[in-house]
Amino acid sequence: MTYPLRNAVAYACFACAALGVFASSAKAQFEITFGIDDFTTTPIFNSLNTFDFSIGIDEPLVAGGVYSDPDLSIIDYDIFGVLTEDTPSGFPAFNLERTIIGDEFYTQGSSLNFEISSSADLSDGLQASELVADGNGRIFEFNGREVGTGRYHPALFELFADGTGRIQNSNNTGGVNPGNGLVVDVDFGEEYIVDLEFTPSSLLLAVPEPSSVVLLAGLGLVGLVRRRR
Repeated sequence: MTYPLRNAVAYACFACAALGVFASSAKAQFEITFGIDDFTTTPIFNSLNTFDFSIGIDEPLVAGGVYSDPDLSIIDYDIFGVLTEDTPSGFPAFNLERTIIGDEFYTQGSSLNFEISSSADLSDGLQASELVADGNGRIFEFNGREVGTGRYHPALFELFADGTGRIQNSNNTGGVNPGNGLVVDVDFGEEYIVDLEFTPSSLLLAVPEPSSVVLLAGLGLVGLVRRRR
């Protein structure tokens, strides 16, 4: 003897439990992206032809969130610069391409800091105007310092609440650079400095991750319940 109603209830419970598993195991994540085309640039010391950043963060995108060295999935960024002025590296140009996985970013001496306003409306993504300024007016800081790697050009990228910003080389020490055979010892901005301008309300930094995977799983399970009935 079969019990359609009992089976339907059982499958419905299974569907709810499965959705709960999906919801709890799917780690909230968002990605911050920006590039040279998002800004008006003014070279101060040497110049950059391009830069692009993609920062995957393994924490929820929430109003009021404080992200001080948050959990990371992967960071990809590249910078191409032309160095016509004298620099510690002595290079005429550079093309830095970095892919950094998770905690490696922090163990090499890097840092990432920003805070989202508690009144931010994130339904349309995160705009720069929804970030909270610190005591220096800074709303976003990416410091890609790489101690001991022999690199001259990892970036310090900063944005400020008044719509200004700056990208320059971070300070770095240690490691032999293969291009010139020297041990790296470089201070902030000794390789490049470029000032930035932007409109905070229109600079989109991140969008929420869609929940379509969980939704589709739920719809499939509900369909299964209906077929069983």
